[in-house]
Amino acid sequence: MGEQRLQRVLAAHGVASRRKAEELIRAGRVTVDGVVVRELGTKVDPQRQEIRVDGKLLRPEPRRYIILHKPVGYITTTADELGRKTVLDLVQVPERVVPVGRLDRDSSGLLLLTNDGDLMYRITHPRYELEKEYEVLVDGFPPGDVEEALRRGVPVDGRPVAIRRLEAIRSEPEGMVYRVVIHEGRNRIIRRVFERVGYPVLRLHRVRVGPLRLGDLPSGQWRDLTPGELAMLRRAVGLPETPSEQVRRDRERRGRERMPVRGGDRRPGRIRKEHRRR
Repeated sequence: MGEQRLQRVLAAHGVASRRKAEELIRAGRVTVDGVVVRELGTKVDPQRQEIRVDGKLLRPEPRRYIILHKPVGYITTTADELGRKTVLDLVQVPERVVPVGRLDRDSSGLLLLTNDGDLMYRITHPRYELEKEYEVLVDGFPPGDVEEALRRGVPVDGRPVAIRRLEAIRSEPEGMVYRVVIHEGRNRIIRRVFERVGYPVLRLHRVRVGPLRLGDLPSGQWRDLTPGELAMLRRAVGLPETPSEQVRRDRERRGRERMPVRGGDRRPGRIRKEHRRR
């Protein structure tokens, strides 16, 4: 594997995202061969050198990729000083997984957790523009001009919010329910943009992240991503296939090639064999 940047090694081992790993390094919480390293970009060889974070030896662990149906009332963090319930109270696995991105306490829906720092970084970084889809109930019934303003982009903190898709899907007694597709990751951004136009959010539920859909997973339950889902997610953020994904894809391709053709097999090889039998 050779030498790599220290923050990349920490992310690849599931310690934290690259951005968080850089904060750990700057704070002096990382040692290499017993020496505190604070300089970003320091090259290390994880196969030959002893790397510790907060005194704990860095050991590779199996990658884990989880979809959780987050209920309302849970904090999207690994720990909470006030003792509030966190999503890790729902997902208890041997690996050190962390939530990918934000889903505030009053919101529900699809939340990813993983120990793959590279994938986590790409899902959350705006440069990769991974879409997130929500069903949003607002307080009231916005007229057409408000909807058009939302589609054009309402500024929040001096920057317009890029809503890729806004579609009214049904009405409820409290207000209108919209399908909102967005790729921004700013904190509580959907709630803030609807507040700016005078229609606060009453309910926010995430149904999709990139190619992954929540489906019928019950509230409070979780499952591992399938190999196919993981492959689609990696492609969506521009990561190459892993060797196991390549093997799976090759097997599927070979299986399709062996399938009989409906209405008669017209492949040249089959025709030649039939002629020989005659």
